[in-house]
Amino acid sequence: MPSIALHHVSVLATDLDRSVDFYKKVFDLKPLSRPPFATSGAWFACGHLQVHINVYPGNFRTRGIDRDDLHFAFRTDDFEGFVEKLRAAGFREDAAEDDPHRMVVVRSGLAGFLQVYVADPDRNVIEINNAPA
Repeated sequence: MPSIALHHVSVLATDLDRSVDFYKKVFDLKPLSRPPFATSGAWFACGHLQVHINVYPGNFRTRGIDRDDLHFAFRTDDFEGFVEKLRAAGFREDAAEDDPHRMVVVRSGLAGFLQVYVADPDRNVIEINNAPA
């Protein structure tokens, strides 16, 4: 049977510059060269994987962070350090449900590892965790 491995995740954005700024500042992702597709977008390196941003005129999300919604996860070896980085970027646990700088920290969940959830400017949900490698 052929083996497979995850190559990239793709997220939708309505404002490319705003999203590029977010992913560079919050996650320190490095831009990659992107082919001249018909739609606008940006590609980023994330270790051996990639994050692709594609401009799309709309988004179906209307609520705050929903951990059961479609999301992707970054793994970190320094969970508390990353939570502090999010705080320094303006994210807060006590922010209102619809505040774009809300973060949800899960310190004792069923997954068995620490998790924090944030949303990008287009409400794409992102998990950051310290799951075993």
